[in-house]
Amino acid sequence: MGMTGLFFLSSGLFLGWSLGANDASNVYGTAVASRMVKFKTAALLCSLFLMLGALIDGVGTAHTLGSLGSVNAIGGAFVTSFAAAFTVFLMTKYGLPVSVSQAVVGAIIGWNWFTDSVTDVSSVVKIASTWIACPILGAIFGALVFAIFRKISKKINLSLLQRDALTRFAMVVTGAFGSYALGANNMANVVGVFIPVVPFTEFSFFGFEISPVHQLFFVGSVAVAVGVYTYSYKVMMTVGKGLLPLSPFASWVVVLSQSLVLFIFASEGLEYFLASHGLPTIPLVPVSSTQAVVGAVIGIGIYKGAVRNIDWTVFLRIMGGWIITPVITALVCFVSLYVMKNLFDQPVYTPKTYTISQGVLKEFEDHGIAADELESLIGKSFNSGKAMISAIENHMDLTNKQQLLALKYAEVVKIKIDPKKMDKLSDKIFSHQDKADLLALEDKEFNYRWEIEDALIRQNKSWQKKPDTVLNKKFNEEIMQQYKMIEGVFKWEAQG
Repeated sequence: MGMTGLFFLSSGLFLGWSLGANDASNVYGTAVASRMVKFKTAALLCSLFLMLGALIDGVGTAHTLGSLGSVNAIGGAFVTSFAAAFTVFLMTKYGLPVSVSQAVVGAIIGWNWFTDSVTDVSSVVKIASTWIACPILGAIFGALVFAIFRKISKKINLSLLQRDALTRFAMVVTGAFGSYALGANNMANVVGVFIPVVPFTEFSFFGFEISPVHQLFFVGSVAVAVGVYTYSYKVMMTVGKGLLPLSPFASWVVVLSQSLVLFIFASEGLEYFLASHGLPTIPLVPVSSTQAVVGAVIGIGIYKGAVRNIDWTVFLRIMGGWIITPVITALVCFVSLYVMKNLFDQPVYTPKTYTISQGVLKEFEDHGIAADELESLIGKSFNSGKAMISAIENHMDLTNKQQLLALKYAEVVKIKIDPKKMDKLSDKIFSHQDKADLLALEDKEFNYRWEIEDALIRQNKSWQKKPDTVLNKKFNEEIMQQYKMIEGVFKWEAQG
């Protein structure tokens, strides 16, 4: 990796450091504040299991924010990550636990704002709703788990020393699990914006192929570990002691409750189990472990009747941090993008072209957008999504969902199947039949993604996605992975 790539990646490392400095409080803050676990021990375990979670499960995590916007240039990825990192660092400096997911959401919205991209409002609402649901669920789990285990503990005849040792052991184990989950679920927030423009190359290590994305996650996890060691103590004390004085047992309940909340929103296995049994599913969206922890502390306080002992001033400070985090990040991102582009003359996004053709209008019709009034736009091209949407809305109103569909089908992506490039397709992803289907389209040129998708489906129905349900999610994700690789290998630019 060159020096330029390392420089641009530095903001991701800054965000990783900020995650370690801030979110370590969620898994070991109460244990450290109650003096059941030493800070150095907590920092070591947290760092180790964060790295394991990032490397083992982080690459395949479902908690990405890609539906909000795709940062498609390394300069833009640098600024987006920097804006999120700066905001988290600012909150950490004042001892306020904030959500890295909130910061990244704000940064991506700022990027969309600057690049005239359309933000998926439904995704924003879905993610933002968890910012309310998380502390509420945390409070519910905190109260329930506290009540259940307190009854169990009363029935078990243990000495004070035995209880103390058991609680300490439970804190260490639960904290390790929470750290693993934090690494698995949040590493995509730290370096996810760099995945489309990753500055590493694949290499072999003792027979193992180390992909660029795994290298990216490893570097990010090291940055998180450094953040845990260097700057997490202050936030640990805010969460673990500032809101409500907690006993060692209650401290353990907080960490367990937080882990349960993360599991509910993070587990694809649970989602599939519920769907396969005809039960309503819980959406898999990025959630804040910080908010779950704060909610659990409040829930225990309410259950114990210690509402008066809760420091509501600290709680309001934390709430204020949650509210202003995405706003500050969006503003910082917008201003930083302007500076990067105009002062340093660095590209922060790759321009997209949108062209309305007769075929595009047919796609509009097939997907619920009445296109009768748009005939006059055939043949017109636009250099930004907002410009095309504005032209369409001179003729008709579109919902946010329709805007996103229009952009999807009008975006120009030129693809030409070149047999000489077939060896670049992974044998793990493409079967012999898949490659034969592609070769049947040799030298044909496609101007839109949907054109090559339709052509492949005509060749073989196995290329067709199934209805968008939880039970079909894995199959559809595999199909989309194939389409993305085809685009990456066979994308071309017309000459002259």
